[in-house]
Amino acid sequence: MLDIKDFSFFENQNKFDFKMFLIKTGSYWKWFLFGLIVCLIVAYQINIRQQKIYSLDTTIAIKEQDNPLFTSNTSLVFNWGGSSDQVQNIATTLKSRSHNEIVVDKLQFYIEYLQQQKYYIQDVYGSTPFIVKIDKAKGQLFDIPVNIKFVSPTEYEISITANSNTVPVINYLSNSKNVVNLGTTKIVKRYKVGQSVSLPFLHWSLEIVPNSENYEGKEFMVKFMSFDEVVSDYKKLRIDIDEKSPSILKLSMDGTNKSRIVDYLNETVKTLIKRQLDNKNLFAENTIKFIDTTLQLMEGDLKKANQDLKMFSKNKNIPQLESGGSVLQEQIVDLDKVNGDVDRKINYYNNLSNYLKRSNDFSKLPAPSVAGIEDPNILLNVTKLVELSVRRSEMVYSVKSDLMFNNIDNEISAVKNVLLENINSAKAAIQFESKQIKNKIDKMEGQISALPEDHQEYLKIMRKYELNNNIYETYLQKRTEAQIVKAANLSDIQFIDPAKDIGGGLIGPRTSVNYVIAIFVGLLVPLFIVFLIFYINNSIQNTDDISNLTRLPLIGVIGVKKSATNLTVFEKPKSALSESFRAIRSSLQFLYRKNKVVGAKTLMLTSSVSGEGKTFCSINIATVFALSEKKTVIVGLDLRKPKIFDDFNLTNHIGVVNYLTEENTLDEVTHKTKIPYLDVITAGPIPQNPSELIMGETMVKFMEELKSKYEYIILDTPPVGLVSDSMELAAFADITLYVMRQNYTKKEMVNLLNNRVSREELKNVSIILNGFENKAKYGYGYGYGYGYGYGNYANGYHQEDDKENRIVKIINKLVANKNKNNS
Repeated sequence: MLDIKDFSFFENQNKFDFKMFLIKTGSYWKWFLFGLIVCLIVAYQINIRQQKIYSLDTTIAIKEQDNPLFTSNTSLVFNWGGSSDQVQNIATTLKSRSHNEIVVDKLQFYIEYLQQQKYYIQDVYGSTPFIVKIDKAKGQLFDIPVNIKFVSPTEYEISITANSNTVPVINYLSNSKNVVNLGTTKIVKRYKVGQSVSLPFLHWSLEIVPNSENYEGKEFMVKFMSFDEVVSDYKKLRIDIDEKSPSILKLSMDGTNKSRIVDYLNETVKTLIKRQLDNKNLFAENTIKFIDTTLQLMEGDLKKANQDLKMFSKNKNIPQLESGGSVLQEQIVDLDKVNGDVDRKINYYNNLSNYLKRSNDFSKLPAPSVAGIEDPNILLNVTKLVELSVRRSEMVYSVKSDLMFNNIDNEISAVKNVLLENINSAKAAIQFESKQIKNKIDKMEGQISALPEDHQEYLKIMRKYELNNNIYETYLQKRTEAQIVKAANLSDIQFIDPAKDIGGGLIGPRTSVNYVIAIFVGLLVPLFIVFLIFYINNSIQNTDDISNLTRLPLIGVIGVKKSATNLTVFEKPKSALSESFRAIRSSLQFLYRKNKVVGAKTLMLTSSVSGEGKTFCSINIATVFALSEKKTVIVGLDLRKPKIFDDFNLTNHIGVVNYLTEENTLDEVTHKTKIPYLDVITAGPIPQNPSELIMGETMVKFMEELKSKYEYIILDTPPVGLVSDSMELAAFADITLYVMRQNYTKKEMVNLLNNRVSREELKNVSIILNGFENKAKYGYGYGYGYGYGYGNYANGYHQEDDKENRIVKIINKLVANKNKNNS
């Protein structure tokens, strides 16, 4: 049984004895052992019921890869931005809904492959002997497991248990849900491997994985989950940026299935690489599309110019026509080419300006170099505008903050305004150049007008043909450059360390940590309970409590009574408890001599409240005096609650009350006992005025008669904390013994005793600690709990060799020696 009797050493101690604290606490080892066993069992059950959790990762590098064919002669700009600008964009893309939707859909991770284990359902993706191929355009049973049992290597049985006749189905093509009627709550069907299953709630075919063996009789489950919820789960992918190398990203993911984690990490990077390369090629693709559209429009003009040249050349002497104005022809053709380049630039500027003003999506802008524009400001701002537009389109699926959208919109608007200003400046410069070229052409045309008509017509047709052909060849060259650049582009994202299951990665459950926590809790909870009981308890626990609360002497410590009656000394004269009362007798005799008491000696016993063992101590102290052949009488003066008669098998019909009311004489109220030399005077019937009887003259006469007849008079009085009768009786006592009981007497009652003594209401007061029990098995103890007892040397001297009683005996002897030394 848990007991806090031995923990009072901690209270009121200026110096904490940690060693003794451990010894005292260790005496309750059964509680700690029980707590440890319970907590370890709980930890074990938690460990075996939890699935193992793994963490795997992959590492990628982000490095701007220059196109190996991009030189000064390749006048298309496709690579823009640096790795520092892309890292955050890539991290955002990896967590975006659009990206994860692509990966989840490709891997079909909305299909779960499960197997029932002893304590949990395990995800067995990658280790099942089969896969299911679903028809995404048709409904599949949603969030209800489809049980699969292989009855043979080529045949399986499906069983479905629903809560009602209707079940939800999900269509992954439209990502919509519906409800179908089963007609029953239990469905069992058999199918061949590879056979197409077409049910209102299930559309699949089950295929065996190559090299699968020993799966006959095994059972699995397939479960179709919400596409959106699965995507949301995978958006929780962890992305860590290396502080020392910001272009290095570590992608990691936790889960119960390593194969699923590995496949997802690798596929998400592959998808990212493809998307990033597609974005990188976007500029080239836009340019190719623009050139293809322009070439389609020019093919007609070029064919018509070619036909006109052929028609004119019929029946004409072409060499003669060419020689007639060859110099003029070469000069004006060169001017036409230059003018065509200038017009192409002006047209591009006009188209670009109009597009910027009427559109919000700038991701489809062609490269300015397609028109021969090499202005670095135009090139930089167009590429930046395309990049920002692509980034914003990706943010739609991953960012919900209006503030971030406003920021990038403001940045796009700022770049667009700067680009419009760049266009206006560039157009002003190139229009001046165009005007000068056209003036030169006009002069050349004036010279040509002096030639014969055939020569003029021939030059006109050739000018048109050469101009169209030059433009066409220029666009073809630009298209070829764009295709070369696109084909040679490399992704800026590279695998450094792909995800792979190499046998590690276990992060939970942390079984060892659980056991450590169990040990900690198993020890802490009992310790907390012990201290809690200690702190809420305010009763006397040991002799130190008494010495700390009062200066009154402690003359004896009485152990716990083991006998059925209060006649312990008489029934077990050799017991340790009897020895403790003999030690008190020795101390009392010393006190009588010290106080020079001659003749009959009166001893009064009282206490704070009822139940502290006052009557028990009175009887046994009287017994030890009687056994030493001293005429002794016990007087029951607790007139309100008489008790003493029961222990001697007497009645309480007549007693002290009868004498005080002068109804009977002293001899008539005195009872002989079976103990030689010991008489008992019981209290008698309960009076209506006990205090008045005790205060009367008859009480004085009563005490005088007792002193003339007995050597020792033991007065068993009421508790001083409850009634005032003891205060009146204190005048008749030579010595007063105040009985306190371990773990019963409240500490505040000691203050009451101190006040009584300080006001001299009680005199010659000494204290007895009753019911003392020291649970500490080892050590010197506290509060006179010294030594180890007499061990084998006590054999034959005591009827009971209880350690606690031996300690009490030692305490009493030490107290007696202390009192002698003080004399």
